[in-house]
Amino acid sequence: MTSSTVSHRARASVFARAVAGLFLFGFSAVAAEAASCGTAIQPGQHNLTFQSGGVEREAVYVIPSTYSGKKKVPLVLDFHGSNSNPTVQLKRSHWEEVAEREGFVVMALAGSLKGELPGTHAWNVPGVTVGEGADESVAIRDAVKLAKDTLCIDATKVYASGYSGGGRMLSQYICNGFGDFAAAGFVMGLRAGTPVEENGVWLPRRESCQPSRPVSIIAFSGMKDHVNPFDGGGKAYWRYGGEVALNRWAELNGCNTRPQTETGSSADVSRYIGCRAGTSVMSYVIANADHAWPARSVLFQLASAGDETIREVDATDRMWDFFRTSGGDLMAGNTVGASCADGQTTASIENGGQGKTCKQSSTHDNSVPVVSGDL
Repeated sequence: MTSSTVSHRARASVFARAVAGLFLFGFSAVAAEAASCGTAIQPGQHNLTFQSGGVEREAVYVIPSTYSGKKKVPLVLDFHGSNSNPTVQLKRSHWEEVAEREGFVVMALAGSLKGELPGTHAWNVPGVTVGEGADESVAIRDAVKLAKDTLCIDATKVYASGYSGGGRMLSQYICNGFGDFAAAGFVMGLRAGTPVEENGVWLPRRESCQPSRPVSIIAFSGMKDHVNPFDGGGKAYWRYGGEVALNRWAELNGCNTRPQTETGSSADVSRYIGCRAGTSVMSYVIANADHAWPARSVLFQLASAGDETIREVDATDRMWDFFRTSGGDLMAGNTVGASCADGQTTASIENGGQGKTCKQSSTHDNSVPVVSGDL
């Protein structure tokens, strides 16, 4: 990694001075160790630019108010969808709020391709993207290394989430053998290698997905997603369906081939068990969800553990619970059905909106997920 510049929303932070000096003079073992732990950093959201493979890359990272620099904390990388950017993605996923409450760091990297809308980006996904773009895998590895070298990060607790095109990028990154992430979450974007047609059936090309180690996977899909259809089809980069991708990840992780499944009126919840290295593969397929990140009113119940009571959480919180427990337990059952008009749209892209919305009522039945509003 060559020289980099860092810009922040907050002025005169200790981190700005420490990182600037580290970047200007290059990484050394002593400097990296000194900067990684022991240095307090101003909390909040910060902008970052760094050089990777001779290309300037952009990112946003979030420091929680509890960060002291003395205790190692987890790291979550959040991958935006096509025609989006890190700031919009954080509004969409609200990882920033979860990080503040739980005390971990979030980093959102921008894809190297220009999006179709001003100020947006897309990912140069290996094997499927047609266009000139930088090597995303190098940039992702550099971003993870940068975080580890300059922040007090627990290297065993590095996770990632990807939405839509960001999910496709994250999938292929893991498929290509990069073992940075202990667990990964996907919203409308899980893949298991590049698509290939065999005897009239679309499947993931087996040689295009060879992870270096088992990785816990959690995926959220919508049956009304017409962009990346769960049943398959769609654009050339998609083709095979979500269940095919899940089955392939279960195979790659050495899980039992048949999942435990709870079928509800509004969602199906599946979990593949018996996976290697304590990993897990989980899937939530929401009947009335489209291509949007599940809204906060789509709630999932977590089974009680010890003295903890059953909790209702949204998709991002469910993902975090999965990360920190490397799978965890699930409760599943029936949910209240919804009737959604296909023509209703969500908020503008600046506010993290994408997809359609509907309103519905619900009744509580101690099952999961409980759907109670916007999708």
